[in-house]
Amino acid sequence: MQYVPTLSRDALVDLAINRYFANVDAKNMAAVLDCFNDEALLTTQTSFTTHAGKPAIERMFADLFGSWETLVHKDFTITVDELNGRIAASFEAVLTDADGRVTSLFNTNFWRVRDGRFQDVHVYMSGANVLV
Repeated sequence: MQYVPTLSRDALVDLAINRYFANVDAKNMAAVLDCFNDEALLTTQTSFTTHAGKPAIERMFADLFGSWETLVHKDFTITVDELNGRIAASFEAVLTDADGRVTSLFNTNFWRVRDGRFQDVHVYMSGANVLV
């Protein structure tokens, strides 16, 4: 399904990088959830895992935030389809646990935006799924 695009190219990039990933890295749950529509879907394609709706997405992020001392998403390569309200980003996720062990993942996310928020997020992850 296609939605009427409401965000400019710059606004789509801002949503994905500054509003979403910056707040994931800061473990700011309220701001992260504000990026999603209530009935949004977040699917990790490489492990066939889907979180349907904000409560399930919130639980997933609570587990993620509790499992890692620090989260850093960096080195973004971004592609934007402004006319259709879609964005893709490839990046490195560097996750550090409480003992200082580091896990690096090289991921790509695809977002479909409806009414200025994520409706569908598709994650392709290079390693084990940390979004369970």
